[in-house]
Amino acid sequence: MPQNQNITLYVMSQKGLGVVKALTEQKLLDASDLLVIGRDKNVLDDYADKIIDHCKKHKLKFEERKDHKKASSTYTMAISWRWMLPPTKGLIILHDSLLPKYRGFLPLVSAIMNSEKTVGVTALFANDYYDSGDIIAQAETNIEHPIRIQDLINLIEKNYQELSIDIVQKIKENKIIEGKAQDHSQATYSLWRDQEDYRIDWSQSAEDIQRFIFAVGAPYQGASSLIENNIVRIFDAEPFPDKEIINRDPGKVIFLEQKNPVVVCGNGLLKLTSIQDNFGNSLLPLSSFRTRFK
Repeated sequence: MPQNQNITLYVMSQKGLGVVKALTEQKLLDASDLLVIGRDKNVLDDYADKIIDHCKKHKLKFEERKDHKKASSTYTMAISWRWMLPPTKGLIILHDSLLPKYRGFLPLVSAIMNSEKTVGVTALFANDYYDSGDIIAQAETNIEHPIRIQDLINLIEKNYQELSIDIVQKIKENKIIEGKAQDHSQATYSLWRDQEDYRIDWSQSAEDIQRFIFAVGAPYQGASSLIENNIVRIFDAEPFPDKEIINRDPGKVIFLEQKNPVVVCGNGLLKLTSIQDNFGNSLLPLSSFRTRFK
């Protein structure tokens, strides 16, 4: 009987920790497997230390990304990995969308902003063009809006675990992993985001802005705006009944409702219920009624 194949897992974030825990519970990881752990300064908690603690507790072999050279296993799998990996024959990617829709970066953020009713995870083989390789399997979840990004991550974590357990089980049993070509004519893309993409556009509707606030909240850094050229982060808001405003000027505060500013949007009003400075200090109540968010 052939010896079980080993595997290298590239893992990070809450989803990576969830997969590692699920595989450990199923006794699918052993001393011959390697976990490569990444860190991400762009999120509030990258879970790297939690994954390391789990590895130490269960005597799993691990390396941090900065110390890693090259995988030697037949199969490698990337879970929530944010860096490009060489598209070797046995590289399997787990991606936050039902491909070929939302290839690329932060697909869950785009899914919230576009009010998708169904989301999920795709396991696919890597190739020379990102997220366009053959699909091994998919798992999906139905959602309702409004929904926050953290709640959505919690939901699809089960999709990650389901796919990972099935694939790693087959690898350990020396079964052939097969994929099916995508319909490239149906492909859509989600672009990378930087600090400029966290900025709220107050000319949008109140509903669209609330969706954006929910999409880029924790574990991300939060939707941003400017008050007197100082960056503030807005983590929570709710639509407020609109009024007829003769000189509609998006970004200006029109009311204080229970000490919460109500801001004029391109269409509708938005009550802000959680505003922080860059050090995490609450800015409510505002020091001045005459405040303009830019």
